[in-house]
Amino acid sequence: MSKILAVAEQRGGAIRSVSHEVLTAARTVAVSVGADVHAALIGPAAIGSLAADLGRFGAATVHVAADGAFATYSGDAFAATLAEHIRDAGYWAVFFPASAMGKDLAPRVAARLDLPLATDATALDVDNGELVIERPILAGRAFARLTIDAPTRLVSLRPNTFRAQEHAAAASIQTMAATASSDDRRAVITEVTAAAAGNLDVAEAPIIISGGRGMKGPENWHLLEALRDALGARAALGASRAVVDAGWRPHAEQVGQTGKTVSPNLYFAVAISGAMQHLAGMRSSGTIVAINKDPDAPIFKVADYGIVGDVHDVLPALTSAISAMENT
Repeated sequence: MSKILAVAEQRGGAIRSVSHEVLTAARTVAVSVGADVHAALIGPAAIGSLAADLGRFGAATVHVAADGAFATYSGDAFAATLAEHIRDAGYWAVFFPASAMGKDLAPRVAARLDLPLATDATALDVDNGELVIERPILAGRAFARLTIDAPTRLVSLRPNTFRAQEHAAAASIQTMAATASSDDRRAVITEVTAAAAGNLDVAEAPIIISGGRGMKGPENWHLLEALRDALGARAALGASRAVVDAGWRPHAEQVGQTGKTVSPNLYFAVAISGAMQHLAGMRSSGTIVAINKDPDAPIFKVADYGIVGDVHDVLPALTSAISAMENT
């Protein structure tokens, strides 16, 4: 039987949610082609204790490379170990998360295996037994559909696009040989600077309040911060590319084609016109609320709810109403 491999990602001794998304996508494709779902997990010596969790999302077999040298990410070392395993196992397809780590790891693996790589996939389909990959092009203005002419199809999947769904399987845990040599460990991470405590990552938040150029300047961001505080600890601030390029907000908050792809339950697009670049990063949100003084702004075409008005009037009223609900 064919096999499909989902490459899992861990950070700080915890499986990242993007791993569950990749496994869900792998399982969906596997059902269509009659394949088994495998997962690969690389990390420090204690990482094996987390492997069973991947079975919760459908991995029948989890291959673990646990080594003290893998405590921090090393592109060449991870790629050497993973490429050797893929070469020996003969997978029909290998799915990577298109996360910061995955964007570095996937092309390294592809180069070692001399195989083509399709990046940043937003949809997968199977047609006549062949994997069809859909990915955005032209800054999200269009989508390309492609297939890979290779025995093993390497694909990276855009985070927050394939919703994770549990499908428990009794995962078999197997050891994956750590084959990296000293030459593969020439570049190592010496320090990781964590984000400020209490700042929820916009890519992980279930509620996002994003501001655009229509906020007029960073001095008005307190209006968004007040709304975030009213919505509680599950809310995070986001920003459009124009805002980040202007230096009003950090790049870590940017939502869009060149920022982060998000899929929250609730997304507020405040003073954001709705350029394709931004829509590409948030169109899969559960409920979209747009606030803009221009009634013809493109953002209203994708919004579930729209409020036409000046943010200086709308945001304080909305914040007050939400705070009043919380206190009743």
